[in-house]
Amino acid sequence: MKSVLDFPKAKSKNEMISMVTCYDYTSARLVESTAIDCILVGDSVAMTMHGHDSTLPATVEMMAAHTAAVRKGAPSKFIVTDLPFLAHRGSLDRTLEAARLIMASGAQALKIEGIDGSEDVFKHIVQSGVPVLGHLGLTPQSVHQFGGFKVQATSPEAQEMLLQQALKVEAAGAFALVLECVPTSIAKIVTERLSIPTIGIGAGAGCSGQVLVFQDLLGLNREFKPKFVRTFVDGFSMFQTALNQFDQEVKSGTFPAAHESFNPKVDAGAHVKPISKPHEGSEATQ
Repeated sequence: MKSVLDFPKAKSKNEMISMVTCYDYTSARLVESTAIDCILVGDSVAMTMHGHDSTLPATVEMMAAHTAAVRKGAPSKFIVTDLPFLAHRGSLDRTLEAARLIMASGAQALKIEGIDGSEDVFKHIVQSGVPVLGHLGLTPQSVHQFGGFKVQATSPEAQEMLLQQALKVEAAGAFALVLECVPTSIAKIVTERLSIPTIGIGAGAGCSGQVLVFQDLLGLNREFKPKFVRTFVDGFSMFQTALNQFDQEVKSGTFPAAHESFNPKVDAGAHVKPISKPHEGSEATQ
């Protein structure tokens, strides 16, 4: 998936869209090597990478910095970045500056939570040339309003409201819509009513695609096990085993071995390759 135009094409062909939320250069390099369609640099970075208990502490500067890192690691992937809490609720100038900063950092689209009360801003951002991915259902930036991280749209009235909000998101110009933590039945109805694709997370199999957080699907967070997350590998145990083995071999004296150490007769003047390619003009290249 190379551009925003590929999203409606995928829906028209009934091709499922895969999206992974990741936040750093190393993770992005791994995603870059896979068939995953696109990357979301989510404001969940505040929780997953910075240890906060909600997404609210995420800032525009934080999102821009993580977007730049992900873009360097995944140059060929389509990247969407969250507009953080209240970034589109202030003055229009402030909103557009936030959008400009994040897009300049390497995003190809922005994700905006909700639609009620911000339709005009939503439309203005789209009309300004910025593709927008909508987000309805459990919108984490409204966690306090919801009384916690809870399944949304469980009553007939709330489901009708969700459908109407989804239609507003489409009318405002969104190229796709994330549906989070809503019953499968209403997610399927919304998907069928919209011409744009839906990306589900805890919204069942009736959506046009699915998104999971990198750390969740790789089993790196044992404490976070919501119903909608499938762990595809026990990454926590794998890394834990490797770290303990390193510890044991350091303490036993078996690491480093002779072939992992430098010999002045053999390695005199040897070039030590940096961990990652340095920027031109940096100290490592001078």
